[in-house]
Amino acid sequence: MLNRIVLIGRLTKDPELRYTPNGVAVASFTLAVDRSRPNPQGEREADFIPIVVWQKQAENCANYLGKGRLVAVDGRLQIRTYDGKDGQRRWVTEVIAENVRFLDKKDSGESAAQDFSSIGNEVDINDEEIPF
Repeated sequence: MLNRIVLIGRLTKDPELRYTPNGVAVASFTLAVDRSRPNPQGEREADFIPIVVWQKQAENCANYLGKGRLVAVDGRLQIRTYDGKDGQRRWVTEVIAENVRFLDKKDSGESAAQDFSSIGNEVDINDEEIPF
């Protein structure tokens, strides 16, 4: 069986770093990934995919990544359920990153971030930025 996901996109906000009770680092962020084709109205759309990173790589992401940074994520899809406080079953779909590659250089001073404040708008990713 195979469960492998490779994504290239931009962070919608800075990663959130926290630690488990046993002291293991875990970071989470959302990746905006452009769809390959425009919708029927000719507009480009993006998917917003939750990413979870563990251990030292989580700390590296929290320390060196920020909103708007371009990254490649290699990992696996995880779908889990839990019961909410209201007794309703909840489903969570996320990518567990095994490898996160930083694809752009960090700006010195000026922010390279695009404005993702209105989620659902087009996210520009130039084809020349994709390494393959």
